[in-house]
Order: sequence, then structure tokens, then C-alpha cells
Amino acid sequence: MTVKTSAKEPFAMVPLTSVRSGEKPRKSGLTMMMDWGLPLGQQRDWLELLAPVVDLAKFVAGTSRLYSEEYLTDKINLYKQHDVHPFIGGQFVEYVYATQGLAAAKPFFEEAKRLGFDAIEVSDNVVPLDGDARRTLIRAAVDCGLEVHGEVGSKSDATSAAQLIAQANECFEAGAGVVLVEGAELLIEGEPNRRLLSELREGMDMSRVIFELIGPWISGTHHCDVYDLKKFLVSEFGPDVNLANVMPEHVWETEALRVNLSVTGPGSLAVAAE
Repeated sequence: MTVKTSAKEPFAMVPLTSVRSGEKPRKSGLTMMMDWGLPLGQQRDWLELLAPVVDLAKFVAGTSRLYSEEYLTDKINLYKQHDVHPFIGGQFVEYVYATQGLAAAKPFFEEAKRLGFDAIEVSDNVVPLDGDARRTLIRAAVDCGLEVHGEVGSKSDATSAAQLIAQANECFEAGAGVVLVEGAELLIEGEPNRRLLSELREGMDMSRVIFELIGPWISGTHHCDVYDLKKFLVSEFGPDVNLANVMPEHVWETEALRVNLSVTGPGSLAVAAE
């Protein structure tokens, strides 16, 4: 399938030959962008270019606590104006759970909803959750009117495919809409964990799975590791693989990668007709 081009587009003679989901709202080929504290002006500039290819924006860790309420709600509303869905990263929920217990979950989720968030992530990256705690947190968020993005896997310990699948099923059964797979689980000594990814493909509904990329928050990570993992995921699962933890400055390149116009090359050579 060839994506249609327009005479108003630059280099319109170059077809975009990969099958790629089109206009939002997309059900596949999702790109989640990280927001570590983008000032409103930069956020507005980035979205002017990136909004058509960004579906989700994560307020990383507890950064949403540091803004004034007016500034935070302006950021949330700006994302929504561009049809990008903002949500709170799971490590903020982990912090609240670890320091205040399950009793604090409902007030926290109600505050997120009041501020304008429609979704939240429930994870156990650094604070372990057993099945009961995970289900309780997800159900509490759903009861407050929030969509839940569950996350499975650890930043520090290797988790088997069976464990990740079981955790994902717990998330889905409790009401999560999608599940993110921790990026640190997807590499072994800098190489894609092919066996794990193969087992996940067999045991999970890939349409409801978003693969996280790694980044400098993981000790020992190099830029080439991020690119190699991203290239592998697109190659293995196709241009409409769901990807998370993409930095703003890498979103455009990620879209180019999805349509074979990035650093991987075209994959085959053609001889021009004479």
C-alpha cells in the first residue's frame, strides 16, 4: 500500500510505502511523548509540528507537582487542544502509594481529574506492587473517571515473560485500557531481548500493548541503545507498533523510521528504468 502524496508536499515524487495508520484518533501506531517540564512556549512550538504524529504525552514521574496550578492546567489544555492526551506517569502514583498508602489513592486520583487529566499510569517500576494492590489502584482510578495505562516490568530486575503477561492480565481485568512494557526489560546487555519479545507477542494482545523505549534514566544507556531498540521494534512489529517514552526531539525521526525514511534505509534497491 502506498500512502497518497500531494503536489503541495516537498519531494512528493517519493512515495511513503509503509502501511501507517492515518489521522487521529489512532488505535495503533501510537506514539507517546515524554514531558519532563516543557515550558509552555516550547510545548506550543513542538506541538505545531508534532501534534499530527503524537497521541499521548506523559508528565514524567512527579513533575506535575512542581508547577503552579494555572501553569499545569494551561499545559494540560494545550495538549488537549492538539488532540494529544496527557497523563500522569506511574512513578508519581508509586510515590504516593509508598509514602501515604492505599488510602491516599482516591484523593490523588480525584485531584488529577479535577486538574483536567483524563488518564493516569499505574506502575511498579521502583515500588513493588502485589496483585491486590495493583488491582485496587487501577479500580480506584477507574472509579474516579480516569482511563488507566497499566505498566508491567521493572527498571532493575529481569522479569520473565510469564510474569509480565500475568501482570498485564491483572491490569486488564482491573480495568486498564492499555499496558506499557518497561523498556529496561526489552534489552539484554545492549541487545534486544528477542526471546522475551517473541513470548510477549504470543501471550499478549499487541493492539493493547505499548512498548517503552529506554533512556538516560537507565544506568549505562547510550543513545545508540535507544535507536537500536526502536529500530528493532519497528522492524519486528511493523510501522504501527505502539511506542512510548519518545523524547520531543526524537518524535519526528521516529515517524520517519515508521515509514522507512530514517537511518535503517529502504531495505531493498531498485534499478531506475532507462
